Amino acid sequence: MARIISTGTALPPHKVPQSIARDFARAHFGPHINDIDKYLPVYDHSGIDHRYFCMPPQWYLSPTGFAEKNRLYIEWATRLGHEAAERCLQNAGVAPGEVDHIIFVSTTGMATPSIDARLVNLLRLPADIRRTPIWGLGCVGGAAGLIAAHDYIKAYPEAKVLLVAVELCGLTFLFDDLSVSNLVATALFADGAAAVLVAGDGDGLPKSGLETIAGHSRTWPDSLDVMGWNFLENGLQVVFSKSIPAIVKRHARENITEFLARHDLGLEALEYYLIHPGGPRVIEAYQRALELPPDKTRLIEQVLRDHGNMSSVTVLFILDEFRRNGYDRGKLALLTALGPGFTSQSLLLRT
Repeated sequence: MARIISTGTALPPHKVPQSIARDFARAHFGPHINDIDKYLPVYDHSGIDHRYFCMPPQWYLSPTGFAEKNRLYIEWATRLGHEAAERCLQNAGVAPGEVDHIIFVSTTGMATPSIDARLVNLLRLPADIRRTPIWGLGCVGGAAGLIAAHDYIKAYPEAKVLLVAVELCGLTFLFDDLSVSNLVATALFADGAAAVLVAGDGDGLPKSGLETIAGHSRTWPDSLDVMGWNFLENGLQVVFSKSIPAIVKRHARENITEFLARHDLGLEALEYYLIHPGGPRVIEAYQRALELPPDKTRLIEQVLRDHGNMSSVTVLFILDEFRRNGYDRGKLALLTALGPGFTSQSLLLRT
C-alpha cells in the first residue's frame, strides 16, 4: 500500500493582483490588437484574484532572450523546489537521508544536470538515491508524478519517494508575441512549487495518510495540437486550444467511469474531487460532465483564485489544501489533470 505522508508548497516573492495584470495587458497588447476591450474581460472572468511570480512586474516591460530566461529558470526552480521539498520532509518528520527516490516534474525550462540533481546536493539526499526527471507533461505532470511514485512504491514497498514539481510559467512570457492567445495565457498562468512524500507499508512511519489505490492514463489520438509549446528562438510559445472545455464535456465522464469500473466502482462512490483547474470554463465543463454540485469544486476554485494556473503544480496545491482542511475518513477521492498529448492522468485515493 502506498500512502501520501506529507506535502509542502513554496511561492515566489512577487504577488500580482489580477487588476495589475489586466492593466499591463491593456498597455502591452492594446496598440496591436483591435478592440482590446473585447478581450480584457478574460482577466475579470478568470476566477483569479492574484498570482505569484519569481520576477517583479517591471521585468515584463522589456524583451528577454531565451538564455537569460532559462538561467533564471534554473535559479528559481532550484530555490523553490528546495523550499517545497524541505518543508514537505519537515512536515513528515523524515530526514533527507531516508529518501530513496526523487521524482522531479517541470515543463517551463530546461537544465542538464536536471534540477533534481541540484536538489540532491542542497537537501543532502543519499548518494545512491534513484532520480527520475520528468519533462514535457505540462499541466498533467503533477498527477503523472504521483502515479509514478505510487507505481514505484508498489515495486519497492519499503521506499520513500519524494516528488517535487516546479513551474515558472511567468518566465515563458514572450514580449514580442502580440497574439490573442498570448494575452489569454498572460491572464491565467503563474509560478509555484510543491512537493509530496509518498511511502509504503514497510517504511516504519505511522500508518496514516491518504492511500493511493490506482492510477489511470488516457491519451486521445490525433490531439497533439491541443496543448504544448512552440519552440522559438526567443523562448517557449504556449499552445492551448479553445476546445479544451469541449473535450472535457465530451470525454471526462466516459474516461473516469471507465477507470472506476476497473475497480468495481461508479461515480457515486467518489466523495472528493481534486481536479486541476485549467480555468473557470474547464471547471464548469467538469461540473457539467460529472454532474458535480458547487461544493465539490469549491476547493479547486479557491486554489485557482489564490494562485492562478501553475501548470503541473496546481493539482499538488489542491492536494496540500485538501490535506490541511481535513476530510472524512474512509472515503474515496479522485485526483485528475489534463495535459499535452492530449492526455488525462488520474489517481484514485482513499482518505
